[in-house]
Amino acid sequence: MQVKKLLAKQETLVALTLLGLCLVIGFINPVFWTARNWFDLARSATVTGIFAIGVLIVLISGGIDVSFTAIAVFAMYTTTVLLKDAQYTGGMWLFFVIAALIGLGLGLINAFFIARFRLPTLIVTLGTQSMFRGFLLFVIGSKIIRDIPPGMADYSKAFLFTVTDDRGVTVGLHSAVLWLVAIAILAFVILRYTMLGRGIYALGGSREAAERAGFNITRTQVFIYAFVGVLAGVAGMIYGGLNRQANAQDIVGQELDVIAATVLGGASIMGGRGSVIGTLLGVMLVVVMSNSLVLMGIPATWQRVVVGAIIIIGTAVPALRTLRRQRRSVNVEPELLAPVGGRT
Repeated sequence: MQVKKLLAKQETLVALTLLGLCLVIGFINPVFWTARNWFDLARSATVTGIFAIGVLIVLISGGIDVSFTAIAVFAMYTTTVLLKDAQYTGGMWLFFVIAALIGLGLGLINAFFIARFRLPTLIVTLGTQSMFRGFLLFVIGSKIIRDIPPGMADYSKAFLFTVTDDRGVTVGLHSAVLWLVAIAILAFVILRYTMLGRGIYALGGSREAAERAGFNITRTQVFIYAFVGVLAGVAGMIYGGLNRQANAQDIVGQELDVIAATVLGGASIMGGRGSVIGTLLGVMLVVVMSNSLVLMGIPATWQRVVVGAIIIIGTAVPALRTLRRQRRSVNVEPELLAPVGGRT
Protein backbone atom coordinates (compact mmCIF):
# COMPACT_ATOMS: atom_id res chain seq x y z
CA MET A 1 0.00 0.00 0.00
CA GLN A 2 2.86 2.36 0.88
CA VAL A 3 4.54 1.63 -2.46
CA LYS A 4 1.29 2.37 -4.29
CA LYS A 5 0.95 5.71 -2.52
CA LEU A 6 4.57 6.54 -3.29
CA LEU A 7 4.16 5.75 -6.98
CA ALA A 8 1.02 7.88 -7.11
CA LYS A 9 2.95 10.99 -6.09
CA GLN A 10 3.91 13.44 -8.82
CA GLU A 11 7.44 13.73 -7.43
CA THR A 12 7.98 9.98 -7.79
CA LEU A 13 6.75 9.96 -11.38
CA VAL A 14 9.01 12.88 -12.27
CA ALA A 15 12.01 11.23 -10.58
CA LEU A 16 11.43 7.96 -12.46
CA THR A 17 10.96 9.83 -15.74
CA LEU A 18 14.17 11.76 -15.11
CA LEU A 19 16.08 8.57 -14.36
CA GLY A 20 14.73 6.85 -17.48
CA LEU A 21 15.52 9.86 -19.66
CA CYS A 22 19.09 10.00 -18.35
CA LEU A 23 19.62 6.31 -19.11
CA VAL A 24 18.25 6.67 -22.65
CA ILE A 25 20.26 9.79 -23.46
CA GLY A 26 23.41 8.30 -21.94
CA PHE A 27 22.97 5.19 -24.08
CA ILE A 28 22.49 7.25 -27.26
CA ASN A 29 25.33 9.66 -26.53
CA PRO A 30 27.88 8.72 -23.81
CA VAL A 31 28.99 12.38 -23.67
CA PHE A 32 25.97 12.84 -21.41
CA TRP A 33 27.81 11.11 -18.54
CA THR A 34 30.92 13.29 -18.68
CA ALA A 35 31.74 15.60 -15.78
CA ARG A 36 31.70 18.59 -18.11
CA ASN A 37 28.12 17.89 -19.18
CA TRP A 38 26.89 17.37 -15.61
CA PHE A 39 28.58 20.56 -14.45
CA ASP A 40 26.88 22.36 -17.33
CA LEU A 41 23.54 20.86 -16.27
CA ALA A 42 24.07 22.07 -12.70
CA ARG A 43 24.97 25.53 -13.98
CA SER A 44 21.86 25.67 -16.17
CA ALA A 45 19.65 24.42 -13.36
CA THR A 46 20.87 27.01 -10.85
CA VAL A 47 19.21 30.13 -12.25
CA THR A 48 16.16 28.22 -13.48
CA GLY A 49 15.84 26.52 -10.10
CA ILE A 50 15.92 29.80 -8.15
CA PHE A 51 13.29 31.26 -10.47
CA ALA A 52 11.19 28.10 -10.12
CA ILE A 53 11.16 28.24 -6.32
CA GLY A 54 9.75 31.75 -6.52
CA VAL A 55 7.17 30.66 -9.09
CA LEU A 56 6.29 27.67 -6.88
CA ILE A 57 5.33 29.91 -3.96
CA VAL A 58 3.23 32.10 -6.24
CA LEU A 59 1.44 29.10 -7.78
CA ILE A 60 0.75 27.55 -4.38
CA SER A 61 -0.91 30.82 -3.34
CA GLY A 62 -3.18 30.64 -6.39
CA GLY A 63 -1.39 33.32 -8.41
CA ILE A 64 0.71 33.47 -11.56
CA ASP A 65 3.78 35.71 -11.90
CA VAL A 66 5.38 36.34 -15.29
CA SER A 67 7.37 39.43 -14.31
CA PHE A 68 10.21 37.67 -12.47
CA THR A 69 12.49 37.56 -15.53
CA ALA A 70 12.01 41.29 -16.11
CA ILE A 71 12.85 41.92 -12.45
CA ALA A 72 15.94 39.72 -12.78
CA VAL A 73 17.39 41.47 -15.82
CA PHE A 74 16.47 44.90 -14.40
CA ALA A 75 18.29 44.16 -11.13
CA MET A 76 21.30 42.58 -12.83
CA TYR A 77 21.81 45.28 -15.45
CA THR A 78 21.15 48.22 -13.10
CA THR A 79 23.51 46.83 -10.44
CA THR A 80 26.26 46.33 -13.01
CA VAL A 81 25.85 49.88 -14.35
CA LEU A 82 25.88 51.40 -10.85
CA LEU A 83 28.98 49.57 -9.64
CA LYS A 84 30.80 50.01 -12.95
CA ASP A 85 30.20 53.77 -12.84
CA ALA A 86 31.31 53.80 -9.19
CA GLN A 87 34.51 51.97 -10.24
CA TYR A 88 33.87 49.32 -7.61
CA THR A 89 36.66 46.75 -7.39
CA GLY A 90 35.48 44.69 -4.42
CA GLY A 91 33.87 41.29 -4.14
CA MET A 92 30.62 39.92 -5.52
CA TRP A 93 28.71 40.26 -2.25
CA LEU A 94 27.80 43.91 -2.93
CA PHE A 95 26.39 42.96 -6.35
CA PHE A 96 24.06 40.47 -4.69
CA VAL A 97 22.97 42.91 -1.97
CA ILE A 98 22.10 45.69 -4.42
CA ALA A 99 20.41 43.31 -6.89
CA ALA A 100 18.35 41.75 -4.08
CA LEU A 101 17.24 45.20 -2.85
CA ILE A 102 16.25 46.25 -6.37
CA GLY A 103 14.35 42.98 -6.78
CA LEU A 104 12.66 43.58 -3.43
CA GLY A 105 11.51 47.03 -4.52
CA LEU A 106 10.10 45.78 -7.82
CA GLY A 107 8.44 42.83 -6.11
CA LEU A 108 6.73 45.21 -3.69
CA ILE A 109 5.25 47.06 -6.66
CA ASN A 110 3.59 43.81 -7.73
CA ALA A 111 2.48 43.20 -4.15
CA PHE A 112 0.94 46.66 -3.88
CA PHE A 113 -1.36 46.24 -6.87
CA ILE A 114 -2.24 42.63 -6.08
CA ALA A 115 -2.82 42.95 -2.33
CA ARG A 116 -4.25 46.48 -2.22
CA PHE A 117 -6.58 46.37 -5.21
CA ARG A 118 -7.11 42.58 -5.49
CA LEU A 119 -6.25 42.65 -9.17
CA PRO A 120 -5.63 39.38 -11.08
CA THR A 121 -2.01 38.36 -10.60
CA LEU A 122 -1.46 37.47 -14.26
CA ILE A 123 -2.72 40.87 -15.46
CA VAL A 124 -0.65 42.78 -12.90
CA THR A 125 2.59 40.92 -13.62
CA LEU A 126 2.09 41.14 -17.39
CA GLY A 127 1.77 44.89 -16.97
CA THR A 128 4.73 45.30 -14.64
CA GLN A 129 6.85 43.06 -16.86
CA SER A 130 6.39 45.56 -19.69
CA MET A 131 6.89 48.51 -17.35
CA PHE A 132 10.13 47.21 -15.84
CA ARG A 133 11.53 46.17 -19.19
CA GLY A 134 10.58 49.44 -20.88
CA PHE A 135 12.07 51.54 -18.08
CA LEU A 136 15.28 49.52 -18.21
CA LEU A 137 15.75 49.81 -21.97
CA PHE A 138 14.82 53.47 -22.39
CA VAL A 139 16.05 55.02 -19.13
CA ILE A 140 18.94 52.95 -17.78
CA GLY A 141 20.37 51.54 -21.00
CA SER A 142 20.36 48.70 -23.50
CA LYS A 143 23.99 48.30 -24.55
CA ILE A 144 25.77 45.05 -23.77
CA ILE A 145 28.31 45.64 -21.00
CA ARG A 146 31.29 43.34 -21.47
CA ASP A 147 33.77 45.48 -19.51
CA ILE A 148 32.31 44.36 -16.20
CA PRO A 149 33.73 45.16 -12.72
CA PRO A 150 36.53 42.83 -11.50
CA GLY A 151 34.42 41.21 -8.78
CA MET A 152 31.80 40.16 -11.30
CA ALA A 153 34.45 38.82 -13.68
CA ASP A 154 36.14 36.84 -10.91
CA TYR A 155 32.83 35.31 -9.88
CA SER A 156 32.57 33.48 -13.20
CA LYS A 157 35.59 31.41 -12.10
CA ALA A 158 34.44 30.75 -8.52
CA PHE A 159 34.35 26.94 -8.63
CA LEU A 160 33.70 24.66 -5.67
CA PHE A 161 36.09 22.14 -7.20
CA THR A 162 37.53 21.23 -10.58
CA VAL A 163 38.35 18.01 -12.42
CA THR A 164 40.43 17.28 -15.50
CA ASP A 165 38.89 15.09 -18.20
CA ASP A 166 40.57 12.58 -20.52
CA ARG A 167 41.47 15.32 -23.00
CA GLY A 168 43.23 17.40 -20.36
CA VAL A 169 40.43 19.98 -20.17
CA THR A 170 39.74 21.30 -16.67
CA VAL A 171 36.08 21.79 -15.75
CA GLY A 172 34.48 22.74 -12.46
CA LEU A 173 31.28 22.86 -10.44
CA HIS A 174 30.40 26.52 -9.93
CA SER A 175 29.74 27.82 -6.44
CA ALA A 176 26.44 29.35 -7.64
CA VAL A 177 24.79 26.00 -6.89
CA LEU A 178 25.14 26.87 -3.20
CA TRP A 179 22.65 29.69 -3.75
CA LEU A 180 20.13 27.20 -5.11
CA VAL A 181 20.69 24.80 -2.21
CA ALA A 182 20.34 27.55 0.41
CA ILE A 183 17.20 29.04 -1.19
CA ALA A 184 15.63 25.60 -1.61
CA ILE A 185 16.20 24.80 2.08
CA LEU A 186 14.80 28.18 3.13
CA ALA A 187 11.68 27.74 0.99
CA PHE A 188 11.20 24.17 2.24
CA VAL A 189 11.32 25.31 5.87
CA ILE A 190 8.93 28.22 5.24
CA LEU A 191 6.36 26.11 3.42
CA ARG A 192 6.51 23.08 5.70
CA TYR A 193 7.17 24.38 9.20
CA THR A 194 5.82 27.93 9.51
CA MET A 195 2.41 29.55 9.85
CA LEU A 196 3.36 31.72 6.89
CA GLY A 197 3.73 28.60 4.77
CA ARG A 198 0.37 27.31 5.93
CA GLY A 199 -1.13 30.66 5.03
CA ILE A 200 0.31 30.41 1.51
CA TYR A 201 -1.25 26.97 1.00
CA ALA A 202 -4.53 28.12 2.55
CA LEU A 203 -4.65 31.17 0.28
CA GLY A 204 -4.24 28.93 -2.77
CA GLY A 205 -6.95 26.58 -1.58
CA SER A 206 -9.55 29.25 -0.87
CA ARG A 207 -9.05 32.92 -0.07
CA GLU A 208 -12.31 33.10 1.88
CA ALA A 209 -11.47 30.00 3.93
CA ALA A 210 -7.99 31.38 4.64
CA GLU A 211 -9.48 34.64 5.89
CA ARG A 212 -11.94 32.78 8.13
CA ALA A 213 -9.04 30.73 9.51
CA GLY A 214 -7.39 33.97 10.63
CA PHE A 215 -4.60 34.31 8.06
CA ASN A 216 -3.61 37.86 7.11
CA ILE A 217 -4.00 37.70 3.34
CA THR A 218 -2.45 41.10 2.65
CA ARG A 219 0.73 40.34 4.60
CA THR A 220 0.97 36.91 3.01
CA GLN A 221 0.73 38.33 -0.52
CA VAL A 222 3.22 41.10 0.26
CA PHE A 223 5.70 38.48 1.46
CA ILE A 224 5.14 36.27 -1.58
CA TYR A 225 5.84 38.90 -4.22
CA ALA A 226 8.60 40.60 -2.24
CA PHE A 227 10.30 37.22 -1.80
CA VAL A 228 9.96 36.45 -5.49
CA GLY A 229 11.50 39.84 -6.27
CA VAL A 230 14.51 39.13 -4.06
CA LEU A 231 15.00 35.69 -5.62
CA ALA A 232 14.74 37.19 -9.10
CA GLY A 233 17.35 39.83 -8.25
CA VAL A 234 19.78 37.22 -6.94
CA ALA A 235 19.16 34.88 -9.89
CA GLY A 236 19.68 37.72 -12.35
CA MET A 237 22.99 38.63 -10.76
CA ILE A 238 24.14 35.01 -10.86
CA TYR A 239 23.20 34.87 -14.55
CA GLY A 240 25.22 38.00 -15.33
CA GLY A 241 28.23 36.75 -13.37
CA LEU A 242 28.23 33.33 -15.01
CA ASN A 243 28.03 34.87 -18.49
CA ARG A 244 30.62 37.61 -17.75
CA GLN A 245 28.43 40.37 -19.19
CA ALA A 246 25.32 42.44 -18.58
CA ASN A 247 22.83 42.33 -21.44
CA ALA A 248 19.46 44.04 -21.03
CA GLN A 249 18.01 41.68 -23.65
CA ASP A 250 18.82 38.52 -21.68
CA ILE A 251 16.62 36.32 -19.46
CA VAL A 252 13.22 37.74 -20.48
CA GLY A 253 11.39 35.03 -22.42
CA GLN A 254 12.34 32.16 -20.10
CA GLU A 255 9.08 32.36 -18.15
CA LEU A 256 7.49 29.36 -19.88
CA ASP A 257 10.48 27.12 -19.16
CA VAL A 258 10.33 27.97 -15.46
CA ILE A 259 6.55 27.62 -15.18
CA ALA A 260 6.71 24.33 -17.10
CA ALA A 261 9.32 22.95 -14.71
CA THR A 262 7.29 24.01 -11.67
CA VAL A 263 4.02 22.55 -12.99
CA LEU A 264 5.79 19.36 -14.04
CA GLY A 265 7.08 19.06 -10.48
CA GLY A 266 3.55 18.86 -9.13
CA ALA A 267 2.54 22.48 -8.51
CA SER A 268 -1.04 23.26 -9.46
CA ILE A 269 -1.86 26.30 -11.57
CA MET A 270 -5.14 26.42 -9.64
CA GLY A 271 -3.25 26.84 -6.37
CA GLY A 272 -2.97 25.00 -3.06
CA ARG A 273 -0.50 22.32 -4.14
CA GLY A 274 3.22 22.03 -4.80
CA SER A 275 6.54 21.15 -3.16
CA VAL A 276 10.15 22.30 -3.29
CA ILE A 277 11.45 18.79 -3.99
CA GLY A 278 9.01 18.28 -6.84
CA THR A 279 9.94 21.66 -8.30
CA LEU A 280 13.66 20.88 -8.26
CA LEU A 281 12.98 17.53 -9.94
CA GLY A 282 10.88 19.34 -12.55
CA VAL A 283 13.71 21.80 -13.17
CA MET A 284 16.20 18.99 -13.65
CA LEU A 285 13.86 17.20 -16.04
CA VAL A 286 13.38 20.30 -18.19
CA VAL A 287 17.12 21.07 -18.15
CA VAL A 288 18.00 17.48 -19.08
CA MET A 289 15.41 17.52 -21.88
CA SER A 290 16.92 20.70 -23.33
CA ASN A 291 20.40 19.24 -22.99
CA SER A 292 19.34 16.00 -24.67
CA LEU A 293 18.02 17.87 -27.71
CA VAL A 294 21.43 19.48 -28.12
CA LEU A 295 23.32 16.21 -27.67
CA MET A 296 21.10 14.46 -30.21
CA GLY A 297 21.45 17.28 -32.74
CA ILE A 298 17.78 18.31 -32.66
CA PRO A 299 17.21 21.99 -33.61
CA ALA A 300 16.77 24.36 -30.65
CA THR A 301 13.44 25.55 -32.06
CA TRP A 302 11.93 22.21 -31.05
CA GLN A 303 12.59 23.11 -27.42
CA ARG A 304 9.56 25.42 -27.55
CA VAL A 305 7.43 22.48 -28.67
CA VAL A 306 8.75 20.33 -25.82
CA VAL A 307 8.14 23.05 -23.22
CA GLY A 308 4.58 23.58 -24.46
CA ALA A 309 3.90 19.85 -24.30
CA ILE A 310 5.29 19.73 -20.76
CA ILE A 311 2.88 22.44 -19.61
CA ILE A 312 -0.10 20.63 -21.15
CA ILE A 313 0.89 17.22 -19.76
CA GLY A 314 1.86 18.61 -16.36
CA THR A 315 -1.52 20.32 -16.06
CA ALA A 316 -3.59 17.49 -17.54
CA VAL A 317 -2.25 14.63 -15.41
CA PRO A 318 -3.19 16.14 -12.01
CA ALA A 319 -6.56 17.22 -13.44
CA LEU A 320 -7.29 13.67 -14.62
CA ARG A 321 -6.34 12.30 -11.20
CA THR A 322 -8.70 14.74 -9.50
CA LEU A 323 -11.50 13.78 -11.89
CA ARG A 324 -10.88 10.09 -11.21
CA ARG A 325 -11.03 10.64 -7.43
CA GLN A 326 -14.29 12.57 -7.81
CA ARG A 327 -15.82 9.73 -9.84
CA ARG A 328 -14.76 7.19 -7.22
CA SER A 329 -16.32 9.25 -4.44
CA VAL A 330 -19.57 9.48 -6.42
CA ASN A 331 -19.60 5.70 -6.86
CA VAL A 332 -19.01 5.16 -3.15
CA GLU A 333 -21.88 7.41 -2.02
CA PRO A 334 -24.71 5.00 -3.02
CA GLU A 335 -23.05 2.25 -0.98
CA LEU A 336 -22.87 4.54 2.05
CA LEU A 337 -26.53 5.45 1.68
CA ALA A 338 -27.73 1.82 1.40
CA PRO A 339 -29.77 0.39 4.36
CA VAL A 340 -27.78 -1.49 7.00
CA GLY A 341 -29.81 -4.69 6.59
CA GLY A 342 -29.19 -4.82 2.86
CA ARG A 343 -30.84 -3.41 -0.22
CA THR A 344 -34.61 -3.05 -0.39
